[in-house]
Amino acid sequence: MDNLSREFELRRKDFPSLARTYNGHPLAYFDGPGGTQVPKAVMDAVTAYFTNCNANSHGYFVTTIESDKLITETRNVVAAFLGAEDGNTISFGQNMTTLNYALSRAMERSLRPGDEVIITQLDHEANRGPWLRLGERGVVVREVKLLPNGTLNMDDFRKKITENTRLVAMGFSSNALGTVNDVATVRRWTYEVGAYLSVDAVHYAPHFPIDVKSLGVDFLLCSAYKFYGPHVGILYAREGLLEQLDCERVCTQDHKAPYRIETGTLNHEGIAGVKAAIEYISTFGQGSTLREKLVSAMEKISSYEHELALYAYKNLGSIPGVTIYGPHFDGNRRAPTISFTVEGHDPIRVCKHLNEEGILAWDGHFYAIRPIEILGLLESGGLTRVGISLYNTKEEVDRLVDAVKKLSVG
Repeated sequence: MDNLSREFELRRKDFPSLARTYNGHPLAYFDGPGGTQVPKAVMDAVTAYFTNCNANSHGYFVTTIESDKLITETRNVVAAFLGAEDGNTISFGQNMTTLNYALSRAMERSLRPGDEVIITQLDHEANRGPWLRLGERGVVVREVKLLPNGTLNMDDFRKKITENTRLVAMGFSSNALGTVNDVATVRRWTYEVGAYLSVDAVHYAPHFPIDVKSLGVDFLLCSAYKFYGPHVGILYAREGLLEQLDCERVCTQDHKAPYRIETGTLNHEGIAGVKAAIEYISTFGQGSTLREKLVSAMEKISSYEHELALYAYKNLGSIPGVTIYGPHFDGNRRAPTISFTVEGHDPIRVCKHLNEEGILAWDGHFYAIRPIEILGLLESGGLTRVGISLYNTKEEVDRLVDAVKKLSVG
């Protein structure tokens, strides 16, 4: 771990924001689950786009041709990141939520009253709200139960998938509790009944390698600003599937994938940053192809983050009055996200205290309001959440633990 720690410590210089101080303290960014910091390579790519080829698409002059080329290249880079067939399976949007609503509206037109859609109690509302609305159309929306330990009830999951199931929408990893779900098993169940599987990988993509072809998912969504890029949403749709959906679009939009679900002019400068973010991640890995470098890099990032999160988990958990929610780290595949309460202090108070120490953390339900409600924490303000990103360090974790200790004994 020491050599790995030194490598990641050296990479901190790539992130200009890490040099900022507040209240006399260097800022420790544990707010990554809500959006990571951005390396200079991404900033430079956005600036370069504005400087060199800022133009709308589908023209016959140099800057528009370069813009089209950039967007196509970025689709291919994202495909390598996700293990997708090619760039034609990758669509862009304002954010994951907007894309998921577009997807639900497109699927709605092929669903009939009595058809069933499965969601879970663990999910972010971006992967619940778009599907819950189908209930207004006579679609039956079933909800998989959450267990007290922060994992899904897989027996309940299996029972709820029936011959009437047309779609299962589930998260790959919980942004509230760090739970990593067994997508592969659920995919086998959906195959048995011929249902689609749509996966929210927003909180999973920054921390683990993804192989959509191996998983066999039909749709997968993620957000570049959670893995060191700009605010751009990403949708993977299995090859040939998007053309089968009746997507909302103007008559002038290309009816083929990946354009079919994209409405209006895309965020070109943001897309330039997405490409740069994924290429930056690849520099942590080894291999002869971009895909090989990305898998290697994500395995290394995952290992570093897990060890650091385990250290934080054990030390925070040893503080009197601190209760950590979600699965244990030992023996579990788990995102490096730790959510907790401090006895006698609501989460807003905890985060304000941490802020004074230069430690950035989130409070509340993190738009995953359903699991917080199920756990009985909503009325008391939810949870305090810290997340480990590749730029965090052991020294920062020690600062976090010391700051929470001060509060717990104060």
